[in-house]
Amino acid sequence: MRINDNIKTITMKIKLITLSVSCLLLSSCGIYTTYERPSDINTDGLYGQDLNEEAVAVDTASIASLSWRELFTDSHLQTLIEHALQSNTDLLSAQQRIKEAEATLSSAKLAYLPSFMLTPQGGVSSFDKSKGSWTYTGIASASWEIDIFGKLTNAKRRSKALYLQSLEYEQAVSTSLIANVANLYYTLLMLDEQYRISEETAVNWRESVRTMRAMMAAGMTNEASVSQSEANCRQVEASLLDLKQQIKEVENSLSILLGEVPGGIERGHLAGQDFPEELTVGVPLQLLSRRPDVKSAELSLASAFYSTNAARSAFYPSITLSGTAGWTNSAGNMIINPGKLLLSAVGALTQPLFNKGLNIAQLKIAKAQQEEAKLAFQQALLNAGSEVNNALTQVQTARGKTELRTGQITSLENAVRSTQLLMQHGTSTYLEVLTAQQSLLSAQLTQVADRFDEIQGIINLYQALGGGRD
Repeated sequence: MRINDNIKTITMKIKLITLSVSCLLLSSCGIYTTYERPSDINTDGLYGQDLNEEAVAVDTASIASLSWRELFTDSHLQTLIEHALQSNTDLLSAQQRIKEAEATLSSAKLAYLPSFMLTPQGGVSSFDKSKGSWTYTGIASASWEIDIFGKLTNAKRRSKALYLQSLEYEQAVSTSLIANVANLYYTLLMLDEQYRISEETAVNWRESVRTMRAMMAAGMTNEASVSQSEANCRQVEASLLDLKQQIKEVENSLSILLGEVPGGIERGHLAGQDFPEELTVGVPLQLLSRRPDVKSAELSLASAFYSTNAARSAFYPSITLSGTAGWTNSAGNMIINPGKLLLSAVGALTQPLFNKGLNIAQLKIAKAQQEEAKLAFQQALLNAGSEVNNALTQVQTARGKTELRTGQITSLENAVRSTQLLMQHGTSTYLEVLTAQQSLLSAQLTQVADRFDEIQGIINLYQALGGGRD
């Protein structure tokens, strides 16, 4: 009977606590709100004002909506990207971070549930060599914090934001990995093409050296011209060695991304690589939904928002219900029979009194961190818009050079043939031939670099728009 009376008394106290809490709820605005994007975050003109109208689409169409397999159609490159996505150590590390954040979120969800603890005890006691008596107690206790003022809710929401942020971090690593593999692959194709052009030039210049020696033997030129032609030929041969070294270094860098030891990379050719002619970037608002670093910055802002809510919750009391239940054969005069059931329930309300100054300081810190996160989000948007502008400009500039470079090479090829004929007839010097040959080689190598620059711009644009999502 006494236990029942105690339980009734405790129940009345809990009702009084609940009534007090209801009054406090009227003044606890701001601790239950969910995150919404700040209204002053503006994406108008994010890509700049000088891009052509075809690129900045009025709808949501964007090159980023293509899967990486649709954009990169080279079968060798597709194999390399797939291998990198499976074996790259940075990406595997990012996946482990997701598991950590997922466990933290699960822990925050479990905080809503009561905690249970079992504490059985037993012992034997004897007085003045009398027969020992066995006593036992089996107690199960439970404690449950009622989340009236949003402390647990804000912690869970913050953990969820951090979990989503870890997913975006993995996506950022994945997108960067795809872009880096593609960039290195096309760098190899560019170097291969430059090596091919330089090798063909070296063959032609070796033949030119033999021609110059024959002309010197016939008295049609002098030793200085022959020496100059030999030096010119060796310069090209030396450049072949430089290109070989660069090719090997790029292969090694690509092997690192693949998680492999240095080795050769199977690949295709620069000629015939196909990419979309029209590159649309969609509306700037798409960056908020596709680009992982921008989404991560916003999730960081959401996390700071819930941290501020949690700091506000610290001003309000915490309410905890706890109780015990057990079985014992030793409870003093309360229990006469060998075994009796024990029950107790307690409700506790803890109101902060002397740490108000600390709570105020913690709230100011949380608000400042939230403002910092907002500024970081704004800066991430500005950076993204600038990268989109730069990449699209890079593609447009490289494509604009294509026709000009083709005409330049045609003119230089005619100049080489003409100066060679003039020199054979004695109306021109080898210096003019040499100048024409060097200019032609330089233009041919630059044309290859322009093509690579265009491809690199497409890759950069794809990455800047948040492409590469599955």
